[in-house]
Formats: sequence, C-alpha cells, structure tokens
Amino acid sequence: MDVLVIGGHGKVALLLAQQLTARGDTVSSVIRNPDHADDVAAAGATPLVLDIESANPEQLAAVIADHDATVFSAGAGGGNPERTYAVDRDAAIRCMDAADRPGVPRFVLVSYFGAGPEHGVPADNPFHHYAEAKAAADTYLRHSRLDWVIVGPSALTLDPGTGRIATREQGATGTSVSREDVAAVIAAVLATPSISDRMIEFDTGDTPIDEALQQLP
Repeated sequence: MDVLVIGGHGKVALLLAQQLTARGDTVSSVIRNPDHADDVAAAGATPLVLDIESANPEQLAAVIADHDATVFSAGAGGGNPERTYAVDRDAAIRCMDAADRPGVPRFVLVSYFGAGPEHGVPADNPFHHYAEAKAAADTYLRHSRLDWVIVGPSALTLDPGTGRIATREQGATGTSVSREDVAAVIAAVLATPSISDRMIEFDTGDTPIDEALQQLP
C-alpha cells in the first residue's frame, strides 16, 4: 500500500511511518518545515515539503494523487485559535476535497475521544477552539464521498505501546493511550478495508488491536 501521511513530523505520524514501512508499505510524509526531513526519512518515509495551511486545492491534489490512502495527522498544536481553525479545520477539509479529486477514496482522520458537535467543551475553555475545529472537520468527512475512518484516541502518552486497546463499545471512557498504540490502530485500519465510514474511539485496554477492531459492531 502507498500511504500519504499529512503532518508527517508529529509523534504519531513518525511512529506510523515506522510501522507501515516495517510491514512493506510505502509512505510519503507531508511536512511544513524542511528541517524535519531527516527525521521523516529516518522513520522510513519520503519527506514532501508543503505548507498545507497555504496550499491551494490543486497543490494538495497533486501531492495526494497516486496514493492508496491518505492519513491526516496534522495539527496546529493548540494555543492559537486562528491557526487551530486554519489547520485542524480548514486545511483538513481542503485535503478531503483534494483526496476526492484524483480518486483516492481512503481517508483516515486523526481526531480525539469525544469529538463531535456535542463535544460539550465550554466556550471559555482553552480547548474549545480545537474541539470546534475537530467537530467541523469530522462532520465534513462523515458527509463526504470518501471511504473514511475517524480515529479518536483518548489522552496521548509517550508510554511504550502494549498492542492492546479498549474501544468505546468495549467500555472505554476516555482515559489515555500511548501514541505507539494509536499508530498501530491507524496501521490496522489501513490494512482492513472492511472498517469504513465510522469513528473508532479507544483507550489502552486488554484486547489485542486487531481483535478489538474485529469486534466493532
């Protein structure tokens, strides 16, 4: 499989590139800062320098073309509401539109546990802008023509992966999960075409990732 990862220098994205290339997939990773190219290459991916915040639809479509799947793992990092909306909402939506143009229907969006229009984050909470941006992007993807999956991990940790999770359907409540396991869930989703048009919310748990995904209703 030939996978494009947008936001390729993020911690989850670098782990995902390592996991995908280790199993024989080809990965290209979009990054904004050319200084990050060596890190991306060390993870096994081909770095592609492009600022998705300012890229037009034609530029995005040209980068996405000829890949079997697109993973959007970019984020503004919080702290600046304007940039949060520009990256986590607007750039994500432009990438979805661009993915549809060249006929690359598989699109995986990294979101968070509890995301959506009913997120319940108060307007005076610093997290509100991110929650609003993600709600808009998630909703747009749900109504697109793409073959989509939204990955919704709980609070991210730097702990070593366990290879085991609990989905919301299995009782997850939104505690925490390692970034390594988030990458493993994305990799498993990419390898399982039958998982489609749904959101997967999860914590660290006791069920092997492949088994947990197979148990989804």
